[in-house]
Amino acid sequence: MTAADTPLIGDFPSPAEARLDGARIGVVTFPGTLDDRDAARAVRLAGGTAVPLWHADQSLHGVDAVILPGGFSYGDYLRAGAIARFAPVMTTIVSEASAQQAESPLPVLGICNGFQILTEAHLLPGSMIKNDHLKFICKDQVLRVENTATPWTAQFTQDELIAVPMKNQDGQYVVSAAELEQIEAEGRVVFRYVGENPNGSRNHIAGVTNPRGNVVGLMPHPEHAVEAGYGPDDATGMRSGTDGLTIFTSVVGSLAGGK
Repeated sequence: MTAADTPLIGDFPSPAEARLDGARIGVVTFPGTLDDRDAARAVRLAGGTAVPLWHADQSLHGVDAVILPGGFSYGDYLRAGAIARFAPVMTTIVSEASAQQAESPLPVLGICNGFQILTEAHLLPGSMIKNDHLKFICKDQVLRVENTATPWTAQFTQDELIAVPMKNQDGQYVVSAAELEQIEAEGRVVFRYVGENPNGSRNHIAGVTNPRGNVVGLMPHPEHAVEAGYGPDDATGMRSGTDGLTIFTSVVGSLAGGK
């Protein structure tokens, strides 16, 4: 085997070959966003077209879905996600994601800080507060997929276990007892922590959806588990986990009609 034949870590055919028409997914950048490029790369690896969206621009430029990536929007100076919730782009996202008259409301995924923004914008119930141990946490985390009826989870199997990195300080999901009972009864928990509860979240909840299933918030980072050689360790080798990619292929496939 020559040097030219030796594959690099994470080397595989260009995602452009598998790109699906119509799968245009916007990735929002706020001041303080850290993971927008990671999310955009995950979209491309899944076969979609990543469209950059700027926080100060109300237009979504015709995208079919939106990702609010992780980071520390506006420095988390007031409360995580509290300022970003009022960014011009969020006005349009809230309107299109919650449009009652729309047959297919805008799919929206909030990752970590994006999840915090979605709760602040009242697109998802509950709030995100400091971890119960009051420390920043960074680790690979096992999750159980509990809802496969969203555009973001359609390609998972029910109760599938996945491993993705998590990194947060304000990752404890809290919600009123009445809302928690309703969320559980309606099957709106999308992801749940397996094993220890890393941040004190109610009922080990790692991710939830809205009643229509188009908006999903997730605290761990699937965009950091999309390429072999860079993700969590798994049975095939060190840093080989790519479980997070299914979130992005799920929405690309949903937008393309399940192709």
